[in-house]
Amino acid sequence: MLLTVLLQAAAGGFNLGTFGATIGAALVVAAAAFGISKIGASAVEAIARQPEAADNIRMSMVVAAALIEGASLFAILVCLLAL
Repeated sequence: MLLTVLLQAAAGGFNLGTFGATIGAALVVAAAAFGISKIGASAVEAIARQPEAADNIRMSMVVAAALIEGASLFAILVCLLAL
C-alpha cells in the first residue's frame, strides 16, 4: 500500500502534503511493528519466568497488541485522508 502511494505521488508531480502523509503512514507502521515486537518479547520473557501465569500473560499480550493495531489503523486512515 505504501509503495502504491509513493508511485502515485511520483506520477502526479511532487506535492509536499502527499509526501508528508506517506512518511506519516510509514512511521505509524514502523512504530506499531516495534511496539508489538516489544510486547511479544516481554510476554515471552514473563512466561519463561512464571510458566503458571502463561494464560493471563498471553491474554494481556493479545489485548495490548490489538489496541496497538487499532490505533495504528486509525492513524494510517488519517494519513490517507490527508491525501
